[in-house]
Amino acid sequence: MREFFHHPELDPATSWFSWYLRLDDLDAFYATCKEAGLPESRTGQPRLYPPRTEGWGGRVGALIDPDGSLLRLIQN
Repeated sequence: MREFFHHPELDPATSWFSWYLRLDDLDAFYATCKEAGLPESRTGQPRLYPPRTEGWGGRVGALIDPDGSLLRLIQN
């Protein structure tokens, strides 16, 4: 179980905060996000970064939520 708490003084644009969402089907989740209208972009909020294979062999994508928080999307 994970809990998140409201911190109104936190500025997401200057925070290093992020969290990982481990997914059994990263591609299906990513497709659902795109179908919901989230754009693939380098700017703006919300936005998506497409999954890619990292140097360590894992597949990772990202979602920036409307508040600017980074959610890393990782294939199990």
